[in-house]
Amino acid sequence: MTEAYGPPAGPEVPAGATAAGVRARWRPVHRPFGPRQQFAAGRRAASAALAAAGAADLFVPRDPGGRPRFPPGFAGSISHTDHLAVAVVAPGAAAVGVDIENAVISPRVTAFVLSARERRKLLPPAGEYTPRELFAAKEAAFKALSGIGSPGDFLFWQIELRPADGAVHASYRGVPVTVWIESDGDLSLAVAVAPG
Repeated sequence: MTEAYGPPAGPEVPAGATAAGVRARWRPVHRPFGPRQQFAAGRRAASAALAAAGAADLFVPRDPGGRPRFPPGFAGSISHTDHLAVAVVAPGAAAVGVDIENAVISPRVTAFVLSARERRKLLPPAGEYTPRELFAAKEAAFKALSGIGSPGDFLFWQIELRPADGAVHASYRGVPVTVWIESDGDLSLAVAVAPG
């Protein structure tokens, strides 16, 4: 379901996320790669993802808190790096979150963001994920959990991750979402969906 709009494109959306109805679209960030260009690329990606999901309204304004406001019935999320933006839409879902990461996550940040249990179960040799993938998973889960009004204010690293069949389960105070992760070269993609 990933559609490239000129180079570059990101990782394919994981099969579990597409089975959950997620539509994703990528757009490049134009020079000089600043905040305005990143915002515009994100909105172009969001409009394309909404069109792919069958929405009539392709406009994604900001809500008063600064988050993108997708049309009713089309849960959506946007993420970007300096050079690439992605948007995902999941018709009928309660909420969705996406994150793309190309940063190297240092051991110090890994130890801060991931609990000892998460590091032991999800990182090699017991697990299959990289620190960057798990960082992206927490960010995507944070967006989805925030979208469904997870109880209380919280920070993304407070989300708990545990392995699941082909995915990761993320939760905060007992509110769960499923997160699918994919990487391609130096870019990691995480998509979290809270079913409707």
